Amino acid sequence: AGRAVLLIPHRSDAADEGALPGDYRKILAIVREADGPVQVRAVGERLGLDASVRGKLEPLRAKMTKLADRGWLHKRPDGRFTARAQA
Repeated sequence: AGRAVLLIPHRSDAADEGALPGDYRKILAIVREADGPVQVRAVGERLGLDASVRGKLEPLRAKMTKLADRGWLHKRPDGRFTARAQA
């Protein structure tokens, strides 16, 4: 049959961030707008999530980690995220 298609492409495989689903583009924009490294909680608050409930942030943490694994974000050793330099 066909080839498997990644929902979140590797940064090197995508022409631009328009290849990302909308919720991932929002996450990327929030991290880029930050003055420095951001915690998942801060991104969740900007997205309107209930940051006081840890379980509400875990799906967001998974999305941010996936963006980092694919080269769109950088995950620091302290668990915060920064934006990669735009090409």
